[in-house]
Amino acid sequence: MANRLSPYFGNYPAEYNRAIHGPYVPTRYYGPRDTPLSEVKVNEMVSWLNRRNVHPFAMWQAMGRAYYRFTHRFVEPRYASPVRFFFQVITMSSIFFYMLNYPKNLRHHKQAKYHW
Repeated sequence: MANRLSPYFGNYPAEYNRAIHGPYVPTRYYGPRDTPLSEVKVNEMVSWLNRRNVHPFAMWQAMGRAYYRFTHRFVEPRYASPVRFFFQVITMSSIFFYMLNYPKNLRHHKQAKYHW
């Protein structure tokens, strides 16, 4: 059933076909296949860039796919141990205290040619 507010939000992508693709996987791009950036030659770069979809909703979908890939790989793995929470707490506390101490101490320790 189509969403009455918007044809984009809350619906499957237009390229998705359940009979062909099977169950919906939010980390997969169902659009047409194209040459990966690592295999594009220099003289084909302009035509490759022109084939990109730069619509804001397409970029929103790409960020959503990246988010789901990240969470499936690192946040919600199938056989994870409780240690993952420990490392997440350590990482977030390191970032928090770095940002907390940057204005007071770390800003003055920049690399400089003369220290006088």
